[in-house]
Amino acid sequence: MRLGIFGGTFDPIHRGHLVLANCCLEQASLDALWFVPAARQPLKPVGPHAAEGHRLAMLELAVALQPEFAISTIEFDRGDISYTVETLESIHQRQHEAELYFLMGADSLADLPRWHRAAEVCQLAVPLVVHRAGHSQPDFEALSKIVSRERLDLIRRSQVEMPATPISSSAIRKQIACHGDWQSWVVPEVADYIGQHQLYRE
Repeated sequence: MRLGIFGGTFDPIHRGHLVLANCCLEQASLDALWFVPAARQPLKPVGPHAAEGHRLAMLELAVALQPEFAISTIEFDRGDISYTVETLESIHQRQHEAELYFLMGADSLADLPRWHRAAEVCQLAVPLVVHRAGHSQPDFEALSKIVSRERLDLIRRSQVEMPATPISSSAIRKQIACHGDWQSWVVPEVADYIGQHQLYRE
């Protein structure tokens, strides 16, 4: 089984996340894709803004209609800072026959060598580097010091293309706080949930 792992705070999950996930599902011929919400991210010391229960509920609403999508609470269950390598190790132990792919934006590629145990991340899973239309091409040579040339070629061949989607969770939170227009950036069920629970009002 080819299993994609999509980590993030999803605070909240929006249409851009879903476009990215579907592009990876199709272009990398994934059999399944797991959304893995983070308890805390090492590179985002502030936040998340919504509680774990709310972020999980919004994820469930957003992915409910796609059978290939599932949610793993592995990082919620572990708590504290979420290191990608530890998450991938745990998933590998539970799904030892699965071929793992880790979704990441091209803008994060340059930082990947500085991640905790970065070389092991690239061995446990193939990074699916997503290039957004209108942005510069990813610099795969950033990985040349932590992976073999053969692995680097595989990562390069696995690049995923996606259309421009100028949506971010931070922009949604700002629009909600200032009573702006944000509803079209999320699926209707998530918009209703945010409204019902008065999320991101401050």
